[in-house]
Amino acid sequence: MNLNRLTFFTALLLSSTVFAKEVPVQKVALVGDRIVEFIPAGFDKSKTPSLILKAEPISKGTVPRNWRLRPSFSLTDDKAEAVLNLPAGVSLYGGGEVTGPLLRNGKTIKLWNTDTGAYGVEEGKRLYQSHPWVMGVRQDGTAFGIIFDSSWKAELQTESNQIRYKSEGALFRTYIIDRESPQAVLKGLAELTGTIEMPPLWSLGYHQCRFSYGSEQKVREIATTFRDKKIPCDVIWMDIDYMDGYRVFTFHPKNFPNPTALNDELHQKGFRAVYMIDPGVKQDKDYNIYKSGSANNVWVRNNDGTDYIGKVWPGDCTFPDFTNPQARNWWSGLYKDFLATGIDGVWNDMNEPAINDNHLPDGQRTGTMPTTIMHKGGGDLPAGPHLLYHNAYGRLMVEASRKGIMDANPNKRPFLLTRANLLGGQRYAATWTGDNMASWDHLKLSVPMSITLGLSGQPFNGPDIGGFLENTSGELWANWLGFGALMPFARGHACAGTNDKEPWAYGEAIEKTSRIALERRYRLLPYLYTQFYNAAKTGLPVMAPVFFANPADMRLRKEEQAFLLGEDLLVIPAFAKDPELPSGIWEELSIVEGDMSDKYQAKLKIKGGSIIPAGKIIQNTTEKSFDPLTLIVCPDKMGTATGQLYLDAGEGWGFKKGDYSLLSFTAKKTGNSLNIKLASKKGSRNPETEIQKINAEVLINGKVYKGSGSLKSGIQVALVN
Repeated sequence: MNLNRLTFFTALLLSSTVFAKEVPVQKVALVGDRIVEFIPAGFDKSKTPSLILKAEPISKGTVPRNWRLRPSFSLTDDKAEAVLNLPAGVSLYGGGEVTGPLLRNGKTIKLWNTDTGAYGVEEGKRLYQSHPWVMGVRQDGTAFGIIFDSSWKAELQTESNQIRYKSEGALFRTYIIDRESPQAVLKGLAELTGTIEMPPLWSLGYHQCRFSYGSEQKVREIATTFRDKKIPCDVIWMDIDYMDGYRVFTFHPKNFPNPTALNDELHQKGFRAVYMIDPGVKQDKDYNIYKSGSANNVWVRNNDGTDYIGKVWPGDCTFPDFTNPQARNWWSGLYKDFLATGIDGVWNDMNEPAINDNHLPDGQRTGTMPTTIMHKGGGDLPAGPHLLYHNAYGRLMVEASRKGIMDANPNKRPFLLTRANLLGGQRYAATWTGDNMASWDHLKLSVPMSITLGLSGQPFNGPDIGGFLENTSGELWANWLGFGALMPFARGHACAGTNDKEPWAYGEAIEKTSRIALERRYRLLPYLYTQFYNAAKTGLPVMAPVFFANPADMRLRKEEQAFLLGEDLLVIPAFAKDPELPSGIWEELSIVEGDMSDKYQAKLKIKGGSIIPAGKIIQNTTEKSFDPLTLIVCPDKMGTATGQLYLDAGEGWGFKKGDYSLLSFTAKKTGNSLNIKLASKKGSRNPETEIQKINAEVLINGKVYKGSGSLKSGIQVALVN
């Protein structure tokens, strides 16, 4: 090769190479207790607004001199990247809604919200939500977390020696939390991104859904069967077939002619009703919602000024531009008349947004809006391309929906479920893990998926129990409900064309198993409600990994079959094979007759040193489960135990004005007896009007000792056979 040709090829190679340009850090500030903000030089809020943080952080002093976790920033072809180098031996978690294992070392996540029905269980699938967040746990149990405060399309890599966030957009800020435990780090995450609001008690009951219960008659039949068979349930869901031609905020004139009467009847039977609302609005000049949206100029527009049109269930649809305050206010206003029919909760689906007909030039289906479409913005949000706002579309939608629900029913706590969301979106809606499959792989995957969402700030989540797509066998259903009934959000769901998936659909034996599983959930509602109170106050997950019992125990770091419910209850699903369990005292407990002999039920174990409040078996939450109250006590090696119970009206906002009771119980062994008493009480609510009697069950070395008493007198349990 002659010199001229060598020079030519060298120049060609250099011209085609994309170099990363290092970007210095412009500002480092302490914005909370061991929370540090890093801002790269050139960061511009008008290019990367925060849709993750609950409020703009305020500088609170100087960064500790020994602070070691410092990200580096770079630009490659105007696309921003951040890298955090790690010490050896760090276990990585988080990333939100992801497939693959609980332990995230060596994994990659595509952050681009996508309608991924029948998603596989392998690593790397794009799913419905984006959580640019990673938590690291060191070998000694101390922990840190990093937020990449960006909604741009991105990729999140968690290698053993570094965390890398590769954005397709402009520079962004990062926040690093470094504290003494993973629990403390998650509290720091909540300080930045917010917590869930205290949910209504009924939303913690069991939910039954199908795509779709296609008529009022079918809904009544389902409700009646639950009550006739005495299988606990609180909520029945209406999927899209209740609508008139899939037009949102309408009712099918033949199949759902009188939703007010239907909802009233459900209420009389102790049920609540949740109805689906999608973002796509049918393009129909005779449709009031479409006409109103057009008149108010709320639609996403193509760059030539015409309304963007995409195909969803109704056919050609327009879409509200939720980046614009006027569009959000318009959307909020649609809920008043809709909820006036007696609807209790709302389900926002297809809000990635999922669109059926968009293709790239090479014919590949994108499944959403073109990335170059410009959103209007307004208020605190700048105008920007869909590449920036896509991952926030569902998050902005549920913000608007929640406001509408609150405006329509200001004295009620809203319940809103969403498929698409962004880190921080737990402030507005609960979530589920999307269109999973009726398979053993998805059954097993549902545990680490839900744990990971909890480790990413979203405690109110769960899978479609039994699997949404394809037929579900009785064996699969029973195994799944056996532990799914103990997850934070418990809903059975089924796709059109699949077999019936109600608790009685598999014969008498599985029906009995289903009843036991759900009776267990309802007995544990006092404990579960208390865990949701803790989550709303602190940001801690309701469902947690077992390594939370001892973050320094390296044996537990990969365990993804068993899980903790709160701090004191260990759940071991029937499918679990040789799970790694925390050491110490963990007594197995029975709370419903037959639960320990039923092969499908998860094992329940209570932690030594704890007191768990349990109620009686009820059919729905309109029946108060707190009287008589049962205190399940497992003393530690010192013969002591503690526990809490949170009580309020279960609905409304009185608890914010003091109308609640937070009861703290203690137990202490003295000789051959255990004395249990109410140690303290917070709040102005009088618990004695709701709890007339207290039973106690004390678990020691596989034996159960019982006693009874009251809040005032306490309980003395004789520890003799």
